[in-house]
Amino acid sequence: MTIPTTHPFDFDPTYGMEPEQLLAIEPPQAPTGFDDFWQQRYKAALTVDPEPRLRHSRLRHADWHVFDISYVSTGSFQINGWLLVPRARQVRRGLVVGHGYGGRDQPEFDLPVEETAVLFPCCRGLSLSASPQIPADAPGHVLCGIESRDRYVIGGCVDDIWLAVSTLETLYPWLAGHIGYSGISFGGGIGALAIPFDARIRRGHLIVPTFGHRQLWLTLPTVGSAQSVQAYQKRHGSVLETLRFFDAAIAASRITVPMLVAPALFDPAVAPPCQFSVANATQKFNEIFILDAGHFEYAGMEEQNAILQHKVGRFFKVL
Repeated sequence: MTIPTTHPFDFDPTYGMEPEQLLAIEPPQAPTGFDDFWQQRYKAALTVDPEPRLRHSRLRHADWHVFDISYVSTGSFQINGWLLVPRARQVRRGLVVGHGYGGRDQPEFDLPVEETAVLFPCCRGLSLSASPQIPADAPGHVLCGIESRDRYVIGGCVDDIWLAVSTLETLYPWLAGHIGYSGISFGGGIGALAIPFDARIRRGHLIVPTFGHRQLWLTLPTVGSAQSVQAYQKRHGSVLETLRFFDAAIAASRITVPMLVAPALFDPAVAPPCQFSVANATQKFNEIFILDAGHFEYAGMEEQNAILQHKVGRFFKVL
């Protein structure tokens, strides 16, 4: 292990926890109505026709046809992003790829997948899906609608992922049963919330996922999105009643499909105890690949990422 020993933060991004302690963290108890809330949301999302629209992108790549794509999500919200289609192979599987809270300015061309249509949606309010109604910065976005679980923007972002799956099935009907999800940080948390309630997603890969164990998430020092929610809570009172319904660890305990989760031992933006609460909540037959650090450069990072990329290629090849 090469966990960073020097850093510029005024707190310890390991939170003083050893791997054995992190691997012992369990998800909190679900609030009454948790499953009904998400099942009803998903049922409503399935009634939406995504009406996907494609056009050739200005971006070019030797291995991929690159398209700009838009589709309709819940609340008639237009989601924009990119679709990659292999130039030399048939499309046999689909993959939805979520982004971090920094958003996304282009697709990832180096994903280790073959014969795969890869959809990169920008969730509502962020990057290509910016909106005057939703703050585009992470501290503002994570607070949007937080007073109500029915209006909280995070729920809308989960809808956006479900509608991304609908979009792939609309464009490529034969992909039904062969669609996976991969997401990092914000996208990891959104994925943990989306996957258990959408049987169309058959495999999931989450990297340094956020939104796990909200009780801890609200108390541990951080430079990530939790920081603004913690400040909001001090000013306005507890928001835990809303956040308990958006707990990625509780949701992950409902996941029944194969998962590859990569939490980090050191992370100033997403506290490792929260990440491990998500990883540990998944079924025990799934794989946890532990990174030395997240949201921070460290010695050995390229080597660890290369190993993880190899695992990801094998993981999605059986979709």
